Amino acid sequence: MNANPPVIELRQVVRKYGHTDAVNGLDLTVQAGRCYGFFGRNGAGKTTTIKCLLNLLRPTSGTVRVFGLDPERDEVAVKSRLAYVPDAVAFHPWMTVDGVLEYVASFRTHWNKKTQSELLDRFRLDPTKSVKALSKGQRTQLGLITAICPEPELLVLDEPTSGLDPIVRREFIQTVIGAYQEADPERRTIFVSTHLITEFEGLIDEFTIIDAGREVLRLEADAARARYRRIRARFAATPPELNLTGILRSRVEGREVELIANGASNAIAEQLRALKPEELTVEALTLEEIFMVTLQ
Repeated sequence: MNANPPVIELRQVVRKYGHTDAVNGLDLTVQAGRCYGFFGRNGAGKTTTIKCLLNLLRPTSGTVRVFGLDPERDEVAVKSRLAYVPDAVAFHPWMTVDGVLEYVASFRTHWNKKTQSELLDRFRLDPTKSVKALSKGQRTQLGLITAICPEPELLVLDEPTSGLDPIVRREFIQTVIGAYQEADPERRTIFVSTHLITEFEGLIDEFTIIDAGREVLRLEADAARARYRRIRARFAATPPELNLTGILRSRVEGREVELIANGASNAIAEQLRALKPEELTVEALTLEEIFMVTLQ
């Protein structure tokens, strides 16, 4: 075994439900210290993949390793080093907020009480309040506190900000999740499945897009921004007919042309400049825009 195996490693993972392949031959490698985005439509196989990582489901075939360990055979060793926030958080309804935190902390060898106090204040959660009286958003906030306070090596987040209002959501992503990783950037890893790609844009180092259980695209975030570009040109009159390769999408509106390029933006821009537009701009797509054009 390597001295420093990947934090997550999937090889040809298949998970079937009857005759349906929810995950179909998926390969995935996540190195330590990365914030890894896992993107796809509803039903693409994201949550099924995460459940296979956590031994909540067993793959039909293929291999799953977390910290170089088999999550089925070495379940305690794996789960003691990670924290998981599902898209629907549930707690024992008879407990209070403080009771939940005390209960979860009892299973951990490390628990940051200072972080707990700060997050309770930030989320304005009353420690004496009953769990059954919490809103969906407040239950999500409580789940996030239970995940952050043990300061795990791996944070697995499946739609982690579902139900949070936009202000709390943005603050949590930027200050809490960002601070969690920055405190030990070589060791702490985030694996996040989310529809709110834009709000994680500044944190994502690398991502995989899946569709129907299969990988569609896997790239470093910076490489993706360099590869996928929007080119806009405005002409003095009706734009000429364009015969360009490497275009994912094109739109003509009046005197303006908008092109989405896949890896050939410099050459395309030069061809457009030869047509003498009044104005020409080239800009990188956001990760959310890349997700959209990849699956269109």
